[in-house]
Amino acid sequence: MSQAATDYEKRSTSAGMRWGKYLWDQYSVIFAFVVLVALAALLNEHFLDIGNITNVLRQVSIVGILSLGMTFVIILGGIDLSVGSVLAFSGTVIMAAQVTYGLPIWMSIVLGLIAGALLGIINGLVITYGKITAFIATLAMMTIARSLALYYADAGAISGYDSAYSNIGNEYWLGIPIPVILFGAIFLLCYIVLEKTVFGRHIYAVGGNSQAARLSAISVFKVTIASYFICGLTAAIGAVIETSRLNSISTSSSGHMYELDAIAAVIIGGTSLSGGRGRIVGTLFGVLILGVLSNIMNLLNISPYLQGVVKGLIIIAAVLLQKRD
Repeated sequence: MSQAATDYEKRSTSAGMRWGKYLWDQYSVIFAFVVLVALAALLNEHFLDIGNITNVLRQVSIVGILSLGMTFVIILGGIDLSVGSVLAFSGTVIMAAQVTYGLPIWMSIVLGLIAGALLGIINGLVITYGKITAFIATLAMMTIARSLALYYADAGAISGYDSAYSNIGNEYWLGIPIPVILFGAIFLLCYIVLEKTVFGRHIYAVGGNSQAARLSAISVFKVTIASYFICGLTAAIGAVIETSRLNSISTSSSGHMYELDAIAAVIIGGTSLSGGRGRIVGTLFGVLILGVLSNIMNLLNISPYLQGVVKGLIIIAAVLLQKRD
């Protein structure tokens, strides 16, 4: 074989490896999802039933919305451990506004959204101006928000009486559950913000190198506060769906461990914990992977006490793959 042919073969092999690496980096989570769905369909004949698929999508809608907001702060290089408690606090505001103060549904929802967004802004302010790490700041907010909700309701539940409110979490539109529609709409909005706007590019820049971003005239403080605002707002939207499904809020259990599921979905979706890298599409498939896993384990009657082991192993595998890259 001539030297020219050998060089050509090497270049072809190198190009093929680069192309393969690109496909893996961009679409590995989608490949994993397709394989998981195929495996689930083989393990249980009822998995692909329309009713079961609809049930999976409805179940993941709340954590999915929280995961979308979590993607912003993790790409930024931060984290938010408070989203589950913020959901409980926002849900308490929503139900208290309806039950205790007799406010209209739309006004109670607005107040709940404001409450969640405000807690998100406080997180951002503490992290930026207080110069406290995101882990500590949001851990503190997790405790504060949950304690406020527990105090108001004496660690109990607040139940509503307006059946119209429960339509948000339980009704369908064009055959699709309303929570799934809300999840899809918020996903599209987050995709546009992250992928198509200057603000989205600034989030990636700050997450990649905050010092370089600052030297490039990017307001790191404003980007950070805005990202945590979005995370708090999505937690509040999750509270609207959660409270409307049962027309009540349990201050002790609502939102419990949701932050861990949200973080897991973002990591499985390929977003780097060190910041600067990740895609909202990856988070969507990360959410779906967790939903399919939970569903198939339930269909196979696997103990719920063991299901966390599977999720934990998948998170470890996702982080190890990121390190290898």
